[in-house]
Amino acid sequence: MTPLASSKRLVVKIGSSILVDEAKGEIRRDWLNALTDDVARLHKAGCEVVLVSSGAIRLGRTHLKLAAGTLKLEESQAAAATGQIQLAHAYQAALARHGITVAQVLLTLDDSEERRRYLNARQTMATLLGLRAVPVINENDTVATDEIRFGDNDRLGARVAEMISADTLVLLSDIDGLYTGDPRTDPAAKFIPEIREITPEIEAMGGSAASNMSNGGMVTKLMAGRIAMAAGCRMAIADGRSVGALGALIDGKARCSWFLPDYEGGASPLSARKKWIKGSLKTAGSLTVDDGAVKALSAGKSLLPAGVTEIQGEFKRGDVVDVKDRAGRLLGRGLVAYAAEDARRIAGRKSAEIERLLGFRGRDEIVHRDDLVVE
Repeated sequence: MTPLASSKRLVVKIGSSILVDEAKGEIRRDWLNALTDDVARLHKAGCEVVLVSSGAIRLGRTHLKLAAGTLKLEESQAAAATGQIQLAHAYQAALARHGITVAQVLLTLDDSEERRRYLNARQTMATLLGLRAVPVINENDTVATDEIRFGDNDRLGARVAEMISADTLVLLSDIDGLYTGDPRTDPAAKFIPEIREITPEIEAMGGSAASNMSNGGMVTKLMAGRIAMAAGCRMAIADGRSVGALGALIDGKARCSWFLPDYEGGASPLSARKKWIKGSLKTAGSLTVDDGAVKALSAGKSLLPAGVTEIQGEFKRGDVVDVKDRAGRLLGRGLVAYAAEDARRIAGRKSAEIERLLGFRGRDEIVHRDDLVVE
């Protein structure tokens, strides 16, 4: 079985230059239909799929009949606002043929790097995937001016993979992998099928974007590879230009470059996040728990509000906190799901009471087991 066929949670990044016909500025419908056919095949097999798609600005530019050449910032934002609707509708129509629900999620890199926004986005996407929807993610170019001028969906795709603990990331682009040089200009450039560490020598192989519709290039793909590998997620760079490109990768009929994390060293999407939590040098507070919670945590369960007896510190949702027993011994640390003020209101209470006590329905757990490292 190929790596893609065995994936449990897959992120596919789709570049503008392969989704949009460069001459017409329109979506390549036959390409998109083939892609969504392959997504449906994975979906039916139980794989959770997230699509990170470029193309909104290019589509909006055509629709608004903007002149050729470099767009002004406000023109790019207007094009994005128009193109995002077309992009979402195209994916919705293509996946509706298979009875699959599509959800549009607009993100910026800040949403994946600022901790509380990261947690909100992660929880939203986890809920969508649990409901068997396929999130289609695009940069929120309409308001995020930095993304228009400097952004790239390679890095955003890697951040999304990290955010949702994906096991596989595929970058569909206009090149079939990493070479020792640019194969378009260097006939001696050699294809590299497998990368286990991004060394300075590997970084030196990065080039510039080949298409004026793309903000990426090999440099951004190597940056994405570094992010993905650190998160315990394998990544492939593949040529996505041909119709049915994703299917060929699933079946092992197309070559690509694989960036592989150190699985033997214990790397996995979940363990990578827990390593980050454990390595936090400073915690924002602490939760003291009763004997029942101590037993539950040692059995690998989440920490529920009912087991919390005392709260110290003024932390915010998403901060790292220590978890201690009644004697003050450190049991572990984790990402807390509630700010300190709300945590104090629900401490010692049953999860069913959270909505009545806080006025909103939050998570049942005060620290979820996936966000908890037990000593």
